[in-house]
Amino acid sequence: MNNSIGFIGLGVMGTPMALNLARSGVPLAVWSRSNTHYDTLREAGATVAESPDTLFSSCKTVFLMLAHEAAIDEVLGRGTPLFDRRVEDRLIVNMSTTSPEYSRALADAIEASQGQYVEAPVSGSRKPAEAGQLVAMVAGAPDQVEAVRELIKPMCRDSLVCGDVPGALTMKLAVNLFLITMVTGLAEATHFAQCHGIDLSQFARALNSGPMASDVSRVKIDKLVKQDFSVQAAITDVLKNSRLVAEAARGIGIASPLLDVSHALYGETEALGHGPLDMVAVIHAIAQRTDQAAGKMPPAP
Repeated sequence: MNNSIGFIGLGVMGTPMALNLARSGVPLAVWSRSNTHYDTLREAGATVAESPDTLFSSCKTVFLMLAHEAAIDEVLGRGTPLFDRRVEDRLIVNMSTTSPEYSRALADAIEASQGQYVEAPVSGSRKPAEAGQLVAMVAGAPDQVEAVRELIKPMCRDSLVCGDVPGALTMKLAVNLFLITMVTGLAEATHFAQCHGIDLSQFARALNSGPMASDVSRVKIDKLVKQDFSVQAAITDVLKNSRLVAEAARGIGIASPLLDVSHALYGETEALGHGPLDMVAVIHAIAQRTDQAAGKMPPAP
């Protein structure tokens, strides 16, 4: 085993994150279940591992940026004899968004196999990932947390210490609740303006000049004005994240009324076939509800 850092998961977020690590001069080994973006990573100086076993055998620290819990279990070989071999004497850094309960159980399993575990989910979408401007929430043992905070500097402009696992993922879900409901509200406001014949460029200027403007709102209103649904944060991923937030809310018996409405809308958007598009495509589900209310189409099943 050498001092290389491993990075598994080269999707919309993972690829730019890994690129920023590689370009910083970190000795980086990468692997992806989809076998994509390898040429770009090689050009940036990364080594492409032939398999997860090859990567784990050469790396003391391994970052995971995967789509869901099943993918994490598959890559780690959880529930099989591979698990001990892949995590023993290694620091596993989970940057994916999972349920807090899953993360706590994963931490226990890794520690039982003589490994170390840190949560480091990030706030931000593709563009902040490309710019190295993500914000990480980090939880775990203090010495391991500090080591991870140093390693993620090429990917993140800031990192917040959130105590023990699963404190970081709980914090991430709270941040996601605000993000999801905010962007859904922006899409609804845009639909309202559009249906009233307001020029959307003027509407964008009004929002961008006002007190509610933010980095997120400026990017998303621009996409809505241009009808640009290229992915930064996919509908399918937002639907998953909203489900995680709702489950965490129900787990302690609290209401999440705005989140629940948003969750339904993202589900409707995915059902319309827009799962791979950016989250602002939720405006399609809002427009469908308008058509249903006007009697232009039957209600959704």
